[in-house]
Amino acid sequence: MVVRVVRLGSQRIQAEGTRIGTVRRPPRGVPKAAFAAQDWYDVWFPNLAPSAETVKMGQQAATAQQWHAFLKKYRAEMSTPENSRTLDVLAALSQHANFSVGCYCEDESHCHRSVLRALLVEKGAKVE
Repeated sequence: MVVRVVRLGSQRIQAEGTRIGTVRRPPRGVPKAAFAAQDWYDVWFPNLAPSAETVKMGQQAATAQQWHAFLKKYRAEMSTPENSRTLDVLAALSQHANFSVGCYCEDESHCHRSVLRALLVEKGAKVE
């Protein structure tokens, strides 16, 4: 049992389990009925996406200092009681079920999902 951190829209791997979209917006131009069939996600959970303001910070980060500011802000958003409890639930579920969380970004190292991966590990999740 494990949680995988994936790029939404990428081909699923065998036994990946439920794919959770941790993005602010659904994929453009894709009918809702096609989200899962086209490997976007099975469940949309924008609660774990950065706020619109924070997404903009991350997308515009051109220096290490700007990226660090994005990381700090996103971690602060994820430390709210509601989001922290959500991460606790996902960490616990990773002990018993396969599932994945993801975002659209091509480069995980410059994406909120790299932080999400770290936060899940910090909460004790089994992360691939």
